[in-house]
Amino acid sequence: MNDENKIVKAHNIIMEDRKFLTISGVTDVDNFDEKEILLYTQAGELTITGKNLHVNSMSVETGEMTIEGDIWALNYGDKDRRSPVSFVRKLFR
Repeated sequence: MNDENKIVKAHNIIMEDRKFLTISGVTDVDNFDEKEILLYTQAGELTITGKNLHVNSMSVETGEMTIEGDIWALNYGDKDRRSPVSFVRKLFR
């Protein structure tokens, strides 16, 4: 795919009652469990922490994701990191 065909998707987050999240501009999901979800967005790394977290839907085509659970924190990491970290880099993190 060349640069002309790339579509830049806006990154937005909508949270409802600290129970439901709708996120757009998601480029990749690194890992997730019921306490933490680590994903990559157009704005960089995003870590979502909480309790009983559940990914309801994820669309690769649109870059939208919906999450439900008891949401405690949204934490942005490296702004320039928009794709998964290499295995070697994870070891020294």
